[in-house]
Parts: sequence; C-alpha cells; structure tokens
Amino acid sequence: MLAGSGSAVTLPVLILLGLPANVANGTNRVAIVLQNVAGVSAFRHQGVLDVRGAAMLSVPAVLGSVLGAQVAVNLDEELMRRAIGALMLVMLVVIVVRPKRWLQGEMEEMTGRPNWRQLLLFFAIGVYGGFIQAGVGIFLLSGLVLGLGYDLVRANAVKVAIVLCLTFAALWVFVRNGQVRWDVGLVLAIGNVIGAWLGARVAVERGAVWVRRLLIVIVVFSAIRFLGVV
Repeated sequence: MLAGSGSAVTLPVLILLGLPANVANGTNRVAIVLQNVAGVSAFRHQGVLDVRGAAMLSVPAVLGSVLGAQVAVNLDEELMRRAIGALMLVMLVVIVVRPKRWLQGEMEEMTGRPNWRQLLLFFAIGVYGGFIQAGVGIFLLSGLVLGLGYDLVRANAVKVAIVLCLTFAALWVFVRNGQVRWDVGLVLAIGNVIGAWLGARVAVERGAVWVRRLLIVIVVFSAIRFLGVV
C-alpha cells in the first residue's frame, strides 16, 4: 500500500521497543520474508509475475544484499542508529516527492537479458536493501519502471519477488551473526498481515493522502530521534 515503505514504520518501532538497532534491523527481515512469500504466491496466481525477469534481476540484488547486510552487522550501535536516521531523511524526501506520479511503463515481460548498467543498478539497490530494508521497494519500482520499462502492475509483482530473494539472503547474514529475535520477528509477521488488512481499510476510508501524512510524521519523528536531535 505504501510502495515498500512499511519498514520505515516497523524498524523504528522495534528500536523504540528496546531492541538494539542491529538486532531490530535483522529481526525486521523475518516478517518481510514471510509477507513476501504470500505476495509472490498471490501475484503468480494472478498471472502478472514475470518469473524469468524476476529471477535474472534477483541475482545482482541478492549479491548486493549480502554485502549490505554484512556492513550492517558490523556497525556499532551508535553508528547504526545514525545511519538509520540519515536514511529516514532520504525516505522523507522520496515520500514527499511522491515518485509514483512519474512511474509509467509499458513492458510486461523481459525478453532479453539485462545489460551491465541494469545489473549494476540492481546490485546497488540490493546493497541498500541488505543494509536497511526501509524504502527498498520504492527504489526497486523506480528501477523496474524507469530503468527497464515495466508497467507498474508487473513492476510491483517483480519487486515483491526480488524483495523476497534479497531479504532472505540478508536474513541469513543476520542469523549467522546472532542478530535476529525470532519470537519478536514472528509476532511482527502476524502483525504485518493484520496491519496490512487494517491499513487497506483505513486507506479506503481515510484516503491515501491521510496515510501518506501519517507516514511522514512517523519518519520525521524517527529521523529526529535516531540522529540524536532529541
């Protein structure tokens, strides 16, 4: 519903609940993996998932994700908090600009192979996604539509598949480094499913403008807190 910005809410919440920033970053991936398993299944059932394209683009994204996650697990607590705060500011700019106004494409399936520029682009997005999940969906949509020419519906389906792959790879890195709280992650996964259902109802009743304003408030508060302003 929020174009991949869900972690902009859940990650700060996990930290505010007392988890160390690195552990919150890893634990958040448990819920993301499970919710994207359902998403991939749904898109494939509806016949809008370009499996071949998703598979090819997932390779550089997964490689980048492992690198980004490795950087994240090695950052100390204070650096991670400040990095999250800075990336929240980036997210704020992306949300305010509302990139979906210029996301328009026509391609339904990838017929050829991605060129080296496209591979590099998705590797870079994978590094970001491995480092911190928040906002990776927006960057993936931008790359899929502007960089490759997918229409937004197919791009969203491919995005979900890529997020599943790169998040699973990143989760493996966090698990190996003991930075995942499985009990919290599974509860969060249940909450994500319930929240998505409730969020859809709120979006219909209150409208997308209200949801966007709420997200902006949360991201601003999170950025200020993690950067140590207050």
